[in-house]
Parts: sequence; C-alpha cells; structure tokens
Amino acid sequence: MTRQELRKRIENYPPFNEQEERDKTLILDWIQKNENAFLRENEVAHITASAWVVNKDRSKVLMVYHNIYNSWSWLGGHADGEMDLLAVAIREVQEEAGIKNVRPVSEEIFSLEVLTVDGHVKKGRYVSSHLHLNVTFLLEADSEEAVSIKEDENSGVAWFSPAEALAKSTEPWFVERVYAKLIEKLQG
Repeated sequence: MTRQELRKRIENYPPFNEQEERDKTLILDWIQKNENAFLRENEVAHITASAWVVNKDRSKVLMVYHNIYNSWSWLGGHADGEMDLLAVAIREVQEEAGIKNVRPVSEEIFSLEVLTVDGHVKKGRYVSSHLHLNVTFLLEADSEEAVSIKEDENSGVAWFSPAEALAKSTEPWFVERVYAKLIEKLQG
C-alpha cells in the first residue's frame, strides 16, 4: 500500500462520532505535512495501528496487560515506516499475544483515534510524551487458541467479556472514549 492509498482510505472512512471526525482531520493533516509521520523518530506524533480482537461470536475481547501503562489494553504498535496498517495490526497481535490465527473481520478501518502517550522508559531510554495517530482494525481470533506474553511489552494476555474488558482497564480515558466506543460499534 502506498502513502496515497492509505490517505485515501482514511479520507473515505466515515467517522463514528465527533471524536473520530476531529481526529481524522488531525491524522490526515499530519500525514500530509510530515514526511516522517510513519516513523517513531518523529518524536511529536507518529502513525500507529491497533487491533480490537474479538472471538467468532463476539462474546470476548482479547487484551494484554501492558507493562508501560500498567493496565489491560488492546493490542497494537508503531507503523515503523509500513503503510499497510492492517498488516501492522495483525503482526502486533501475533507478536504481543502469541496468536497465529488472527484474521480481519473486514479490511476496512474500524476506528480512528489520536492517543496521548505519557513519557516513559523503554529499553533503558527515556521516551518523551507524544501522540499516537492511530488506525484501528477489527480482527477475529479463536479464544481457545493458546496465548503467550511478550515479556518486554506485557505481563498478561487474556480474553474478557466486553463488560470485563471495560472493568479491567485502569485508563479512564481509554475506557470511556475508546473501548466503550469500539464495543458500541461492534454491537451496533
């Protein structure tokens, strides 16, 4: 996928709510104005991809206990120059949860978010606070498949009901503005 093709996909994405409408504008503007928007070397903001992973009957959501955020959270990661954000989201699920059989419910974008990341230490180096300009995809996996942690990133991998997923996360903004929205979209 080219940069232009991805821009077009984001442009064609119909925002679910005001948050997505505003964030879509910011993401498109950032991609247009920053040649290095897809690289984490851009220390102000960079493109990331996340996955909202559900089981076949949509009764469970896959979460990881993220070491940096000390919270149960969705899966995802940095684009690191990759324009195929669906491939990034799938790869991150495979790496972070050890699941091999994960597939897109749709290749279309499921959600858009601009996410704040507090300063933290990663691999012994301080990373300043910055933004993740995030594209989310809806993925499906078998909740009976074995999972495994990725020790340098998480210390737990588990399936939860949607209500449990909201209760397990200790990041209020994510619970209210992201996870609740994703659950609502899924049930809508």
